[in-house]
Amino acid sequence: MAPRLDFSDWWAKDTRKGTPVVVKMENPNYSVVEIQGPDSAFRPVEKSRGKNAKQVTWVLLLKAHRAVGCLTWFATVFWSLLGAIKKRLSFTHPLGSERLGRDRWLFTAIKLFLALSLLILAFEIVAYFRGWHYFESPSLHIPTSTLEIQSLLHLVYVGWLGLRADYIAPPIKALSKFCIVLFLIQSVDRLILCLGCFWIKYKKIKPRFDEEPFRNDDAEGCGYVYPMVLVQIPMCNEREVYEQSISAVCQLDWPKDRILVQVLDDSNDESIQQLIKGEVAKWSQKGVNIIYRHRLVRTGYKAGNLKSAMSCDYVEAYEFVAIFDADFQPNPDFLKLTVPHFKDNPELGLVQARWTFVNKDENLLTRLQNINLCFHFEVEQQVSGVFLNFFGFNGTAGVWRIKALEESGGWLERTTVEDMDIAVRAHLHGWKFIYLNDVKVLCEVPESYEAYKKQQHRWHSGPMQLFRLCLGAILTSKIAIWKKANLILLFFLLRKLILPFYSFTLFCIILPLTMFVPEAELPVWVICYIPVFMSFLNLLPSPKSFPFIVPYLLFENTMSVTKFNAMVSGLFQLGSSYEWIVTKKAGRSSESDLLSITEKETPSKRSQLLRGVSDSELLELNQLEEQKQAVAKKPVKKINKIYHKELALAFLLLTAAVRSLLAAQGVHFYFLMFQGVTFLLVGLDLIGEQMS
Repeated sequence: MAPRLDFSDWWAKDTRKGTPVVVKMENPNYSVVEIQGPDSAFRPVEKSRGKNAKQVTWVLLLKAHRAVGCLTWFATVFWSLLGAIKKRLSFTHPLGSERLGRDRWLFTAIKLFLALSLLILAFEIVAYFRGWHYFESPSLHIPTSTLEIQSLLHLVYVGWLGLRADYIAPPIKALSKFCIVLFLIQSVDRLILCLGCFWIKYKKIKPRFDEEPFRNDDAEGCGYVYPMVLVQIPMCNEREVYEQSISAVCQLDWPKDRILVQVLDDSNDESIQQLIKGEVAKWSQKGVNIIYRHRLVRTGYKAGNLKSAMSCDYVEAYEFVAIFDADFQPNPDFLKLTVPHFKDNPELGLVQARWTFVNKDENLLTRLQNINLCFHFEVEQQVSGVFLNFFGFNGTAGVWRIKALEESGGWLERTTVEDMDIAVRAHLHGWKFIYLNDVKVLCEVPESYEAYKKQQHRWHSGPMQLFRLCLGAILTSKIAIWKKANLILLFFLLRKLILPFYSFTLFCIILPLTMFVPEAELPVWVICYIPVFMSFLNLLPSPKSFPFIVPYLLFENTMSVTKFNAMVSGLFQLGSSYEWIVTKKAGRSSESDLLSITEKETPSKRSQLLRGVSDSELLELNQLEEQKQAVAKKPVKKINKIYHKELALAFLLLTAAVRSLLAAQGVHFYFLMFQGVTFLLVGLDLIGEQMS
């Protein structure tokens, strides 16, 4: 047996006092250890005691390096942002800033609110550094007697606290509760729509028709009788997209003697008119039944253009009319997938197809638009079409029964949403609508914020203008009461008026205001949980967009300014309520278009095409080709813009974020900061492409 070495007698001599033992080794990783007792040598030593001065120095240097790197990153981002701001502010182009016009009232109100917020913030900061922290705790005693007042400034601050609690907070609380109720109602409506969409997918509900709807055994020849279809392409100065839209429509799979294509050109640029005429002549030489129409007096915008085209005598021979905007490219089988639904269904007035977007991944702005439009088509319109047989006509990619248009009064020029106008009037006359989610037509979404903002202004001012005009007709119509309630309460008020009202008022006005009036503070679930859940529902039809849920939420709040302004303009007939600006297109091409471009007509095909053309027409076509090449080589100048309302709201929200820091409100601070930065980026036109 190994000998037992017992040193307990030595260690037991003095157990209350530690005996320092110095161990000198060549390895510097060992350090001085103080043994406190007989068992302490066998217990694990704390790591903090095992670190020498050199290790501590390295740890401190590493932490300092990380801190400096973080500060450097923030400084770089901040410097880049300042550089972008300087670039935008130093731009002196006459179109370099937004022209407010008669909509200046909202910008003036935001500026006054911002000035007042800055004044109150400065006052609160002074009070904070003087130790008057009454806003941090409601139970903190506010001085009331003159003996507790320290100075005149202290007296003013105490008076402000009393004014804030007794007179300012109650109306803000009432308004916030009203907006929260509207917010919850709209959230319930959105949830019901999603449940309806899930039910449609679960039951696989969709409109169907016979496999051979046009077969007629009594007919001669092939045994198929196709109805007469009129196809209209309204356009105005559409230099970028006219060629691809005309090309797609002229390739529709339908008997040539049963279809007529109308190119309705409202362009005021003669060079564009000549280009469109040349394109029409090219397809006419190929045997397509196509005509070119140009109005000398451009009144009524798109509605006036369509109304003028429907007044032609030859339209009486046609039963259906398909409408495509200039940037839409239908597939060849479009008519064979839509027109058959009208057979044996005399009450059907409209068949609407879905839009898909060739440039949805072009930039962040197009991705965010794709989220909204996917929800609109797959959820809102599909559910309304299945359960109500009514929805708003999208103005394009749809087929109308001409009889339904005529009985409903035809195209009217009274609003900028002629498509919604004719849909509402057709619904009041008892016509039913069908929405086809599986039939998709390729088109574009605006790539610049300027174009998108003008489009959204028209889309939100027009419905309110229409609501004022058709409310009496809805109330006196012979449709069922529940259909009237759906039109007034859901279609117009909830989705066209209440949505922009509460989103702007609650998140852009009340929320920053409550930072200066803590007595009316909004709960966290209003500014965080419910909005995130609703954004999640909006992203369900486009699951690939889930990484953009936070930018989508912030951008939608930013767009509420434009939508609220447009809603008020349309409701009260302000200056910009009847403003129509053609949405700028980029002329993006799909993969099939690119393939067709690579397989351009060979010289032999071109000579065969031009064989029956006269010398004057041939000269004109050659001039048009030269003009196209000259336009393609011409450099495009980009224009940066500054948006005053968005910038003013950015500074307002950032000011409120600084105020929330004094009250240590975490969620409110982060929301206000990120929302303010989003407004700043949009106000400086840093989202999407610049206008050309």
